[in-house]
Amino acid sequence: MNQQQQFLTPEESADVDGALLGSQEKFLARLTISSLRLLKVIAEDRGVSIENLTHKQVIDWFEKDGKIRREQGADAAVLKW
Repeated sequence: MNQQQQFLTPEESADVDGALLGSQEKFLARLTISSLRLLKVIAEDRGVSIENLTHKQVIDWFEKDGKIRREQGADAAVLKW
């Protein structure tokens, strides 16, 4: 995936900001929304549904993305950090 992947849209972030939540709950809401989007990417890459995604497949995906980042640079990886 070479395109920039956005895991939390400005609209989603604004909705979280407007919610009647404390700062910890807002953080967790943003993390959960972003995680759902990332799980969809991982499931698609692994050729399974999110429901059938295993913790091992998630770990393997992170290892693969980390290897891509190390070998090809951050722009080639899905996660940009």
